[in-house]
Amino acid sequence: MRKAFLRQVRRFPWATNVTLYGCLFAGGDFVHQWFSRKEEMDWRHTRNVAVVAFSFHGNFNFFWMRFLERRFPGNSAGMVLRKLLLDQTTAAPLATSVFYTGVSFLEGKEDILQDWREKFLNTYRTGLMFWPFMQFVNFALVPLYVRTTFTGCCAFIWATFLCFSRQSGDGTAAAALVWDQYDNGDHIGQGNCQHLEL
Repeated sequence: MRKAFLRQVRRFPWATNVTLYGCLFAGGDFVHQWFSRKEEMDWRHTRNVAVVAFSFHGNFNFFWMRFLERRFPGNSAGMVLRKLLLDQTTAAPLATSVFYTGVSFLEGKEDILQDWREKFLNTYRTGLMFWPFMQFVNFALVPLYVRTTFTGCCAFIWATFLCFSRQSGDGTAAAALVWDQYDNGDHIGQGNCQHLEL
């Protein structure tokens, strides 16, 4: 099965990587809703997350990984660190911004920048506790043709956190860690999370 999958990725690298990334990212919203113990799943929200993931995140990640590899070829320590630095200072803020504004746009919010203004900085700082380690492994050990898929696997966890932060958190890791202490997935709320900031 593994060989068949890798053969498919080599044959259709863009379609396979973007599809897997989009499905994994949207799956993060499904998991968030499942563990929030909502009475009813909000499939429109999952659809909106999927649209953003397929239309931007998966495609951007696919071409971004190729750009980085062309600009800084190989997996020597110097090249990996260059790719990592550029990824965390350019791609990470852009991807986070597109998530918050894109989902807000698809939901028809009047102020599509509200979530971004309130949660971007906290979310970016939280991402710095997760993504550098994942991307280090990606750049150092994972072949280019499956890097977007690997990033999608990591994005599954990250998307679960993003969806939680957008709906009931404040973008901090501390808010997510105490999420399970609230009965029946009650919203933590912006005001209740200020003391939890890292």
